[in-house]
Formats: sequence, structure tokens, C-alpha cells
Amino acid sequence: MGITNRYQRLPETQIHDLLRNERRQQVIKHMQRTVGSTTLRELAVAIAEQETGESPPPKNIRDSVYNSLHQTHLPKLDRRGVIEYDSDRKTVTLEEDAKSVRIYMEVVTDYGVTWDEVYRMLGTLSLFVVLAAHIDVPLVSAVDPVLWTSLFLFVFAVVMGYQLWSQRWIYLNALLS
Repeated sequence: MGITNRYQRLPETQIHDLLRNERRQQVIKHMQRTVGSTTLRELAVAIAEQETGESPPPKNIRDSVYNSLHQTHLPKLDRRGVIEYDSDRKTVTLEEDAKSVRIYMEVVTDYGVTWDEVYRMLGTLSLFVVLAAHIDVPLVSAVDPVLWTSLFLFVFAVVMGYQLWSQRWIYLNALLS
């Protein structure tokens, strides 16, 4: 049972196959943050930096990433319609079918927790704190429940703002394509 919506064009098994490799995931993440196209060289440097934590990354790692992207990962993503890879010009552009893969990548935060879990935890915590304030639990009831509610609504707004900001390039690319 997979996600079905109007954006899904690739079968779920193919999406899982694409996302099974960390470098392909890094390609998609990098392209989501890039407006327009990028070069294979820029992409290889960015992924090598991510893998090594060094800037600039060692030449041997950068070359290894470059070769694996050129020979394996970019052609596979191109065949599935997730990116457009021009192997002659060495340019990479995110394609419309990336939406079907994005769904599987967007639900998890950078910290390994799904956004659903973040909002559920925050909602549950706010419910218990406001309830505790109403039933006069010491310390918690010292603050008015309306103030607690306002505080948690503010926290929700900050978390939503962070989520939108962290995925801003996804939305910008969607507007431009």
C-alpha cells in the first residue's frame, strides 16, 4: 500500500529503488535547492562535501562522486524522468516527475523524524499543558491557559515557518516550472 495522489507517476517500487542509494537522494535534495540547472561538476563537489564534511572535498572523493554520478546515478534518474541529464553538456535539471519522488523525501525532517510526528508531539504536549493549567496543576496553573494556548500557537507557527523555509527551493522550483 503506497501513497496515491495526483502527482504519483512512478510506481512505488521504482521510487524505492531510486531512493535506495544515498547519492541519488543527495542529487534530488541538491536539485530541490537549486533554481534551474546545475553542472555535473558542481553537483559532484556538493555531494562530495556532504559525504566528507570537508570543503573543498579531497580530489579523489570528488572524482569518485563525479564518475559514479555520470556513469550510474544521473542516467538512472534521467530514465525515470526525475531529472534531465544532458551527458554531452554535463548539465542536470529537475523534472516534473520529481514530485512523485519528493513525497517520499519530504515527510522526514533533517533529524530523522517525520513532520507528522513533530506536529503530533507538539499538539499532544500543548493539550496536556493547557489541560494541566485548567485543573490547577502546580507551577503550570500559575500561567493562564489562554497564555499557554497562545504560546503553543506561536510555537506551531514557528515550526511551520521553519518547515516552509527549509523546503523553500522546492516551492520556488514548483512556481518556476
